[in-house]
Amino acid sequence: MDERRVTSAAELFDAIGAGYEDAFGRPPILTRAVRELLAVLPPGARVLDIGSGTGRPVAAELAAAGCRVTGLDVSPVMVELATRNVPDARFELADVRTWTSPPASWDAVCAYFPFLQMPRADTEAVLARVAEWLVPGGYLSLITVPMDAEDVPVEFLGHQVRLTSFAAPDLEARVAAAGLTVLSTHSEVFAPDQPGASPEEHLLLTARR
Repeated sequence: MDERRVTSAAELFDAIGAGYEDAFGRPPILTRAVRELLAVLPPGARVLDIGSGTGRPVAAELAAAGCRVTGLDVSPVMVELATRNVPDARFELADVRTWTSPPASWDAVCAYFPFLQMPRADTEAVLARVAEWLVPGGYLSLITVPMDAEDVPVEFLGHQVRLTSFAAPDLEARVAAAGLTVLSTHSEVFAPDQPGASPEEHLLLTARR
């Protein structure tokens, strides 16, 4: 039995820091997600980026296109990096599970991989809150690694973490249960640029309030 200490999300990304970009900073599906979002958002759109990391490429590209971006991250190191990398966006040290926002205050919410270290019940609760935060007609753009997994120990960049996710149909059902309409899904395989790393499926889900 593996008795290694499990690393929290904040500890993990504090430790990884800028090195995250070297291995995982720009999967091709991120380019697709940001491009599709910018194609439908109004000028000056208010965008919330959950799990904003280093701020690149997502917050950087949205801000460069004129969006008013606020990023949330549980890692102080990531918030510091993002603030430096993307001065035209705002970044907060916050856990989205306890963070609050007025109803109908965002034109779009991006959630690119933040739910993988979150219990399923917490993910469902956050999705429901996101639905309230979006303006009518606002968009949720979500990327995850789809699988039927709950609290599974995995090795990630030298750290022991616990992984939780949903299979694609189950995720769609949760998004719909939160009060959003799933518009499209797109899946592709990504091979991380790290020795010994295995290819993984990435799923982009776009929904609308």
